[in-house]
Amino acid sequence: MMDWSAYRSDLLARIGDIGALSPATLKGYRELGAAGPQTGKLDGKTRELIALAAAVTARCDGCIAVHAAAAARFGASREELAEALGVAIAIGAGASLVYSARTLEAFDSSRAPKPGEG
Repeated sequence: MMDWSAYRSDLLARIGDIGALSPATLKGYRELGAAGPQTGKLDGKTRELIALAAAVTARCDGCIAVHAAAAARFGASREELAEALGVAIAIGAGASLVYSARTLEAFDSSRAPKPGEG
């Protein structure tokens, strides 16, 4: 298994390098992340659980490392995390089904119809 603390530290250092090379990019990213909590509609724990579900569907280890630590700091339980991950699993399967339908449509639109087909 992965050493998530070391990975998170290394990742944040590399992100710092990106910020030194392109400060406006990192500033924009930080502003984007800070915008949501300003509404005050969701608490930090809920936001972090949503972030983790999104991170799973995006397959982003860096996002998982950062938001898992934040969710723990906000007091999320393993049971709450499991429920959020269940949503991610359901969306992942559903998204695969939707994109399978899109792929079938793209395939069908790319081939000539056989005699008797619409």
